[in-house]
Amino acid sequence: MQHWWINMATAMTSFVIAALIGVVLVPFLKKIHFGQTILEIGPKWHKSKQGTPIMGGFMFIISSIITTIIGYIIYREKYLDLTSPETTTNALRLLACIAFSVLFSAIGFADDYIKAIKKQNLGLNAKQKMLFQFFLSAAFLLILYLLGDTSTEIDLIFVKLDFGLFYYPIMLLFMIFLTNAVNLTDGVDGLCGTVTLVAMLALTIICSFMKLYEISFFAIAIAGGCLGFLLWNLNPAKCFMGDTGSMFLGGAFVAIGLATHGHMLMVIVGIVYVCEALSVVLQVISFKTTGKRIFKMSPIHHHFEMIGYGEYKIVITFSLVGLVAGVIAVLMII
Repeated sequence: MQHWWINMATAMTSFVIAALIGVVLVPFLKKIHFGQTILEIGPKWHKSKQGTPIMGGFMFIISSIITTIIGYIIYREKYLDLTSPETTTNALRLLACIAFSVLFSAIGFADDYIKAIKKQNLGLNAKQKMLFQFFLSAAFLLILYLLGDTSTEIDLIFVKLDFGLFYYPIMLLFMIFLTNAVNLTDGVDGLCGTVTLVAMLALTIICSFMKLYEISFFAIAIAGGCLGFLLWNLNPAKCFMGDTGSMFLGGAFVAIGLATHGHMLMVIVGIVYVCEALSVVLQVISFKTTGKRIFKMSPIHHHFEMIGYGEYKIVITFSLVGLVAGVIAVLMII
């Protein structure tokens, strides 16, 4: 595949840009006192993170958008037939993925801004978030439909089930679940960034095999941007991505995954996200029905903290799980 050099250049450039943005962004966020407020219900040792700057997600948001556009322009000039309708359709699909991710990030930004101003770890309420997420998800599904993805089949890899009109409400719930699952993964220094780095590498390969080259540039740009961000976010974190960053990553993961129409592949590649979200669901159900908790604390990464895992050990363990899952997903489409 001739375009691989563009993928590599995009990833490296995104890494450098994200890392350099941190040089300016972190001191600026400290100056305006946009710091994290730590809840009392969290692990006691997290109190030392009080005041750590949030909204660090702007590092990979800016770097991934810039480098995706540059990578696409180079690819378009060198390899595409500009008279082909498919070229326009693929460009619009890429634009839709970027726009969806940015708009989800805007929800996270509003949340972070309210937290920073009120100095409380409470931003938008759940109903407000769900309402915005519902409309954005519905709009994205509509755009994919208008761009030719009219299939109402859910791809379970070994079998495809046609749900007809029920496909769309199922997908709305699926999208909202996964975007929030990524958000829940952001609770330990370096965890969400590292897990997403691994997931985006897998999605890059999957998109390439499916000949969704334009989308692959966005995936690899996010991977590079996450790596640059991790220079500032690994324990002890100098900056958190905030909901600004985690909602962008959640939106991007869902958008890229749906662009492939590989629903089960998304679950496999994002298995860490899925486990994080399910741990919260199971904890709530168990406590409300029996009065007992399954985990010492949810999401599940906090459970591992409570039983003695250090933050680096959690990041490495969860990322390795994601890596194995990503390899399995790639092998399934080869």
